[in-house]
Amino acid sequence: MCFEIKDRDLAGKIGILKTRRGNIETPYVMPVVNPIRNIINPSELISEFKLNMIITNSYIIMKHYGIEAKDVHEITGFHGVIMTDSGAYQLLIYGRIDVKPEEILKFQEKIKSDIGVILDVPTGGYADRQEAEYTVMETLRRAKESIALRNDKSMLWAGPIQGGRFLDLIEKSAEEMGKLDFHIHPLGSPTQIMEDYDYKTLIDMIVIAKRKLPPERPFHLFGAGHPMMLSLAVALGCDLFDSAAYALFAKDGRYMTQSGTLRIEDLNELPCNCPICSKYDVKYIMEIERSERELLLAKHNLYMVIEEIKIIKEAIREGRLWELLEIRCRSHPKLYEGFKRLSRYSKYLEEQDPIISRRGIFFYDQIAINRPEVIRYKRIFDERYEKPEGKEVLLLLPMPKDKPFNKSKIFKEAFKLVEERVHICFYGDPFGIVPVELSETFPLSQFESSMEDSKGWREDIKKFARNYREIIILGEEVEGFKSIKSIGELKVK
Repeated sequence: MCFEIKDRDLAGKIGILKTRRGNIETPYVMPVVNPIRNIINPSELISEFKLNMIITNSYIIMKHYGIEAKDVHEITGFHGVIMTDSGAYQLLIYGRIDVKPEEILKFQEKIKSDIGVILDVPTGGYADRQEAEYTVMETLRRAKESIALRNDKSMLWAGPIQGGRFLDLIEKSAEEMGKLDFHIHPLGSPTQIMEDYDYKTLIDMIVIAKRKLPPERPFHLFGAGHPMMLSLAVALGCDLFDSAAYALFAKDGRYMTQSGTLRIEDLNELPCNCPICSKYDVKYIMEIERSERELLLAKHNLYMVIEEIKIIKEAIREGRLWELLEIRCRSHPKLYEGFKRLSRYSKYLEEQDPIISRRGIFFYDQIAINRPEVIRYKRIFDERYEKPEGKEVLLLLPMPKDKPFNKSKIFKEAFKLVEERVHICFYGDPFGIVPVELSETFPLSQFESSMEDSKGWREDIKKFARNYREIIILGEEVEGFKSIKSIGELKVK
């Protein structure tokens, strides 16, 4: 095994990818490095940015240097871990490349790539059904053939997942690819889908693939590297990313932030304290030569990506990745659409999320009802809870602001007025029904909420109330139940 998981939150994780040139802590964004020409010198990625892994293109190296090319680390000037793509992106963009799958595989071994990618056939974002089926089957065929061709046993290999927008094909691709001897699985050709801001489809693609792949293998989202969407991708289970956006955006005068992209000419201030923005101002950047401006913008953009990964890691360690999603996914309407899509995969997230948390939970609005902690509580409550013996009457109190609920004023007042056969429970969002005897267990008293009441607990009450001879509810009128407006109206005792 080359991947060790150290910490988790939602389906996101901090892991250690073990390579022959050292360990990489994930989640990790690999800067895309052109083997011929770069805005930022690859050696600076280590010295200035403290990065220890990049991705470059073995097909471009072959076309430029020939089949006798030397070590990729010498060619790029980067002496950390190097992953090499195989030319599939060029195949997607130009429709053909003049290299065979076995040639580029052998070439990646020759130039001593630390992680290689087979020459897959990318589906792309606009393929029809017939084209997508071909890309899946041909990629699987090439993947199977590649295994027997490997000679370098210390090198890691990536087996891409294809299928594009056709989720059943992604499922088939992932299931079959997961049976093969690969170390990493990238999601093939999602770039066009991300360029369309189609985050709902991207989420579908990621989750469908992740469900079928071996959990011990890291998942790589090709072409993703904008800070505003990284937390969402990590929360779904993505471990590795690669992006040239830091450089491409700089060439176009675009300035990355954690909530979107700005044009440098539209700024009056630089809303960042990275080494670039703390040293220069907008006026200076706009007046210097274009090449120097591109360099400064590229460095700023890369600092933003690195900072966001650090924020995500810390959120995972503290168990607050959901709260980070709440903030980041409100930076763009399409991203928020994607965030709401998580409700479709609440069971998947609950299965991945650790049961024990290190901190309390914040609830801002109704979308937070899909949090794993809520889904898990309701599932376990439905499956395992049995009312205390001898309790015939159910008294339902609204969830008080004070926590734990059994220390609240409303509970103490009710407890004085009822006899032993009365079972006191609390109702309300986000948890539905909370029996008093559970009110101190996590997460039932370890949360703060600003949610407006959705009345969603009504169905929970109706299902739960079947176990009692009499039901009394305080503060609400629910059909079929006795309703009271104050504790003083209790007639049980």
